[in-house]
Amino acid sequence: MEAQQGTLLIKNQMSALLRQLPPDVYTCPIALFHGSTVGQHFRHILEFYTCLLEGCDKAYIDYGSRARNDSIAENQEIAISVLESVISAVVRLDVRQVLQIESEFSDSSTSKPTYLSSLGRELQYAFDHAVHHLAIIRMGLEAHFPEISVDPDLGVAPSTLRHRKECTTAEI
Repeated sequence: MEAQQGTLLIKNQMSALLRQLPPDVYTCPIALFHGSTVGQHFRHILEFYTCLLEGCDKAYIDYGSRARNDSIAENQEIAISVLESVISAVVRLDVRQVLQIESEFSDSSTSKPTYLSSLGRELQYAFDHAVHHLAIIRMGLEAHFPEISVDPDLGVAPSTLRHRKECTTAEI
């Protein structure tokens, strides 16, 4: 799977869940999340993608200084709109573009190192990051809103899905 295809996969999973969730569930503080909401996790995922896309023009990404947009966490339609914008932009990009990534390894204000990367590698990072947060979202929904049906593959890495499929095929 190419980086753009992975982004489309994540977009489809996120979009399906965003359209399914009642607004009060999307914005409900969840104890398992230490009071944060499903919407805040969606916001976090989308901010990493938007930070990456905004940094492409300068070939410089600083995820730690990304802009926060609380309206994504409060309104699913805004989240869907941002998601559509992300996928629209990603499909037009060159995954071979070289980027400098500013890194943060502590909360101190000392200088932050930068590393060379590529747009493809950073899309992989955003994909993995999204899978991780979708798993958290799924766990929160299953624990606090068991009446909501959640795709069992949501938040599961493609390698794990492939392994499960191979194990099932081997058992037949």
